[in-house]
Amino acid sequence: MTSIRDNLDQIRSRIADACAISGRNPNHVRLVAVSKVKPAELIDEAFAAGQQLFGESYVQEFRDKETTVKSPVEWHFIGALQSNKVKYLCGKVTLIHSVDRLSLAQEINRQWGKINAVAPILLQVNVGDENSKAGCASAELPELTRKIAALPHLSIRGLMCLPPYADDPEQVRPYFRQLRELAAHIEVEQIPGVIMKELSMGMSGDFEVAIEEGATLVRVGTAIFGERD
Repeated sequence: MTSIRDNLDQIRSRIADACAISGRNPNHVRLVAVSKVKPAELIDEAFAAGQQLFGESYVQEFRDKETTVKSPVEWHFIGALQSNKVKYLCGKVTLIHSVDRLSLAQEINRQWGKINAVAPILLQVNVGDENSKAGCASAELPELTRKIAALPHLSIRGLMCLPPYADDPEQVRPYFRQLRELAAHIEVEQIPGVIMKELSMGMSGDFEVAIEEGATLVRVGTAIFGERD
């Protein structure tokens, strides 16, 4: 059984290889260790192996871990987020990946306004038009971006997607490419307060293809911590 340290070393090597193939600087791709349903001690173990950035998907689980993880980790929230739970993340997460509607953005703006801070966010796009997944429709993204950009306590840093599942990563490539092209389209519009710096896409089974298509944040859980119980 491989250790978390060994798994992280392997993933970093694969990230470097994917960057080499696509002519990218590996320093421009950050690994988000998806630690949902994994205990605090494994997060501390991963931190000791050099991993600093962790992603949580459930607010209650984040609240529990945020007080029990001993290491000074950087937290990202990557899961579906209900407006009434935003207050529990306020000032504690560095980036919210999953903003997909104006009402959610307005609540984030309200909560961060209470501490006179700005919340960095990504807009989640439903690139596969799947009813089972969150995310705004691709066609609605420009208008949503403009509306959210007007909120003073938010900063739009890029886009995120959860593409349709496929056994072959090559089948997912078009969705990653679509997200990159959407980001480029938003960038051209030069909306004040919006920078398309981050593309959060790619998971354990397809992160190399995501990197080749421009991912700057890859969300990897199983390949680091093993299968979830």
